[in-house]
Amino acid sequence: MTARSPARKQHQIKQIGGLSDLAGRYGALLCDVWGVVHNGVRAFPQALEALCAFRKNHGPVVLITNAPRPAALVEHQLDDLNVPRAAYDMVITSGDVTRSAVASAPGANVLHIGPGRDLGFYDGLDIALVDHDEEAELISCTGLFDDTTESPEDYRQRFAGLAARGLTLVCANPDIVVERGNQLIWCAGALARLYAELGGKTVLAGKPFSPIYDAALSALGEPDKASVLTIGDGLYTDIKGACDYGLDALFVTGGIHAADFGPVDDPDPAIVATRLRQDGLAAAAIIPKLKWA
Repeated sequence: MTARSPARKQHQIKQIGGLSDLAGRYGALLCDVWGVVHNGVRAFPQALEALCAFRKNHGPVVLITNAPRPAALVEHQLDDLNVPRAAYDMVITSGDVTRSAVASAPGANVLHIGPGRDLGFYDGLDIALVDHDEEAELISCTGLFDDTTESPEDYRQRFAGLAARGLTLVCANPDIVVERGNQLIWCAGALARLYAELGGKTVLAGKPFSPIYDAALSALGEPDKASVLTIGDGLYTDIKGACDYGLDALFVTGGIHAADFGPVDDPDPAIVATRLRQDGLAAAAIIPKLKWA
């Protein structure tokens, strides 16, 4: 494949009216899910229309998400939100690509940090889940136990003790925050960041790290990177991941960073360009919310 590294010094940026403005340049999409396709409560009809139109006229769509669960469970969630199967070809999750890191320690005593709904992450793995910190040989983090009431600071004392023992924390979702309805909630990435700050070793495989992109492009049959467009609303996951991997990115500004760029429906391209430049990132274009035209 031909790798292409987007220019990191972006002095101006184009805001497009819809995905149709760019679609003709690409033969495949890697599209973020939470924040672009839905907000955890409802799906976005215009985004669904855009994905369906791209699939019909240009090529496959892979939904690439930092969800710490297997793809089949994410697909069921999408069904519940009335996301049609016509909008995508497959789902690649951080949970799926991270399972290999846990599976690489067969027979290990694993301490699960996260809500009970994520326990399906361990189905079929040759590990033993333990309830007490002193029994743990590996930490697997899928999120906060209760992301409606807790913050990363609630884990500081516990993590300090685990890090002092030299345990590795495997993070199944590198997102720091995500939108749920109109609220921002903490994700597993925020806990992994805290664990690293305390001197602990962390392993991450979802966005912005290469394993999840390797899996997505492998599923697409290893296309030329220049033919693949990524879409996302997270600067430090979606956009950084695309830049680091040598892919073009469409930055959806009306997601988790919406408050940084002016009115949600009318972001200031100059402010966006400055932010990208400061963070050493680049995007092919920006759009407030994903739509076709």
